[in-house]
Amino acid sequence: MISKAEGKQKTIAGEVSLTGVGLHTGKNVTLTFKPAEENTGMFFKRVDLEGQPIIEANADYVVNTQRGTNLEKMGVHIQTSEHVLAACVGLGIYNICIELDASEPPIMDGSSKFFVEALEKAGVVEQEACREEYVVTEVISYVDENSGSEIMLMPSEEYQLTTMVDFGTKILGTQNASIKNISEFKDEISDSRTFSFLHEIEMLLEHGLIKGGDLNNAIVYVDKELSPETMDKLREAFNKDSISVKPNGILDNLTLHHPNEAARHKLLDVIGDLALVGMPIKGKVIANKPGHYVNTQFAKKLKKIIKLEKRNNVPKFDLSKPPVKDVNEIMAMLPHRSPFLLVDKILEITDTGVVGLKNVTMNEPFFVGHFPGAPVMPGVLQVEAMAQTGGILVLSTVPDPENYLTYFMKIDNVRFKQQVVPGDTLIFKLDLLSPIRRGICHMQGSAYVNGKLVSEAELMAQIVKVKKD
Repeated sequence: MISKAEGKQKTIAGEVSLTGVGLHTGKNVTLTFKPAEENTGMFFKRVDLEGQPIIEANADYVVNTQRGTNLEKMGVHIQTSEHVLAACVGLGIYNICIELDASEPPIMDGSSKFFVEALEKAGVVEQEACREEYVVTEVISYVDENSGSEIMLMPSEEYQLTTMVDFGTKILGTQNASIKNISEFKDEISDSRTFSFLHEIEMLLEHGLIKGGDLNNAIVYVDKELSPETMDKLREAFNKDSISVKPNGILDNLTLHHPNEAARHKLLDVIGDLALVGMPIKGKVIANKPGHYVNTQFAKKLKKIIKLEKRNNVPKFDLSKPPVKDVNEIMAMLPHRSPFLLVDKILEITDTGVVGLKNVTMNEPFFVGHFPGAPVMPGVLQVEAMAQTGGILVLSTVPDPENYLTYFMKIDNVRFKQQVVPGDTLIFKLDLLSPIRRGICHMQGSAYVNGKLVSEAELMAQIVKVKKD
């Protein structure tokens, strides 16, 4: 279920940049982290392209998972997004702009370490808005029958992760890695570098990939005999005078940060890929043989579950109990009158939300001319009714609401799901998307009938004091 979590949303205090090369493209790239407003989420911005298009960190935009998690929106690409996103999640940052002047973030040392350091240098700051999280209440799983990979998410008091990997090779074998709280990411996981096997490196070199690779940003496990021809190719590809194999089976002189660094990096990848769900998770992830494909398929499944739960998050009230505000109290706050007063009761009001009710009867004046043979409540009036309900919320913040008027500033993302007909009881739920500032109220509105979502909209309105002569 979706729940208000303890603590506030987070972004960064200022800008910070890193430069390097993309692992697969070999192109020089500058990445700049920038603060983002509340409720905007994590998103990439391609500043090298006309119009500086934005690609949100969204599982729906995953188009390819070969050698990394690659996103595409309207023909614009972001490659290998996972290490950067993992760093943000590891520090609890869910509102951030990630600017790139190429399609792929710099690989750095193949881990998230340098991204974490940059974000901390910029300064992690709390915002005013409360954060939401997805609280796991039952086991959710995804299995890839082809690979045998499986991800399971179960209830837990913290965001915990365990990865279990079996590479089927003597040189690496079976490894496990775990963290009991996402706060452990920086110290336990962030410096774990990407890795590959020698046979994969040979194939990638033949196809012109890993152009930005060197032996400092990827651990290479030697799972086959090194021929003189292969040695020559590797020396040329990695710009090294000599290539050697250490006793632990790793190419060249790179030293492991952890004995189970491969499993830890797989855990890093899981965190980065599940960032595409779009909100913090309160639950325990167990990933057996994870990879970008199964990770992102699971992220897509979880995102659909969250979306469905949001739509079905219907307020439940005993309608026989006295309302918080009846129609007379509503009229004392709102300037609207019949036939344009579209809220009959206020059932609940808090610092961050309000719930209202309207009984739709055959006597509504708009039914006279709006499909009189098959009466349907106009969608624009449903949105207006939401706005009036939201107006009660914002007007409740001033001592003299009768001296104010409420005006629309913006309406976005309006969707109508079902018809509203005579006899229906409409329940309106309005939640603040950000704190009320200078009389400006930014709300998410939803309307329900018989437990089903019938319409929704994102509303922005402002209250203005009436000038009296």
